[in-house]
Amino acid sequence: IPWWLVSYLKEKGSCRNMGTGSSILSALQDLFSITWLNRSKVEKQLQVISVLQWVLSFLVLGVACSAILMYTFCTDCWLIAVLYFTWLAFDWNTPKKGGRRSQWVRNWAVWRYFRDYFPIQLVKTHNLLTTRNYIFGYHPHGIMGLGAFCNFSTEATEVSKKFPGIRPYLATLAGNFRMPVLREYLMSGGICPVNRDTIDYLLSKNGSGNAIIIVVGGAAESLSSMPGKNAVTLRNRKGFVKLALRHGADLVPTYSFGENEVYKQVIFEEGSWGRWVQKKFQKYIGFAPCIFHGRGLFSSDTWGLVPYSKPITTVVGEPITIPKLEHPTQQDIDLYHTMYMEALVNLFNKHKTKFGLPETEVLEVN
Repeated sequence: IPWWLVSYLKEKGSCRNMGTGSSILSALQDLFSITWLNRSKVEKQLQVISVLQWVLSFLVLGVACSAILMYTFCTDCWLIAVLYFTWLAFDWNTPKKGGRRSQWVRNWAVWRYFRDYFPIQLVKTHNLLTTRNYIFGYHPHGIMGLGAFCNFSTEATEVSKKFPGIRPYLATLAGNFRMPVLREYLMSGGICPVNRDTIDYLLSKNGSGNAIIIVVGGAAESLSSMPGKNAVTLRNRKGFVKLALRHGADLVPTYSFGENEVYKQVIFEEGSWGRWVQKKFQKYIGFAPCIFHGRGLFSSDTWGLVPYSKPITTVVGEPITIPKLEHPTQQDIDLYHTMYMEALVNLFNKHKTKFGLPETEVLEVN
């Protein structure tokens, strides 16, 4: 209760020498002491809701909007569906050209609640020149890459202030941009398809100061995501290095401490039927279905889709200067890939004890 209101009511109660003021004061104190009106608890629920809306958007928004639009075709509102699909055909290639980011969407208050739920933090270790382009390798994938989304697709951790003049583009599965409405939502945050055409465009025809964030481990890495494990799928992932060499884009190792801690999943052993199904999905569709869980919406003691509130700290390392080679040889690719792996391991070792890991913790590179 505001101090001035308390003082006023006390004064009125004592001046009149009656119980009216005290009664009102007592009633207001009782009202504001009710659990559901407690400010900290209201903020916590807003944080939970903000995270859940993104998780549900990521998992079902595209499919749900597709079904709604198809249903709309069979109703009196069929014209709405026709107009949208006409727009979709006209706008089909926009994601390949960097999308249509919105600073208004990136600055929504909901993302600050999203950030504070875990909380998520972005740590800058070196400046980035606006005269260069960059490819950030983001590790590890986790289940959903929540740290990557919050840090680079929103302004919740002030990425634009920490790296002035740099435009971050978080790259994700191209299939997401075939989903109506979901594609608009993703593009508004500066998310783009992770394919060669898009990356070639951004690194060659979009000027300088572009930073493409690629979650290098992808679906394969998500299958081994579990609390307490620091492992990356990188040893045979060299395509991003080849792209960097073709465009002369500097490589920036980035490690997100805590990304694997926010969900628990069922890990299927190699050779099991579950892993066979996951690999088939990964091969033909591009993603691997995971059986995972977090906490419930109203209680951390129940299972649900809300991730656990564990800190995620994303550390952006020192850029590795890459020469421009239009036709890099395999030797060139291997050389800079080795340099990148060493830089990532060094980044992990330098910062691990700051974020709760023991000195003996080793980053497993697969």
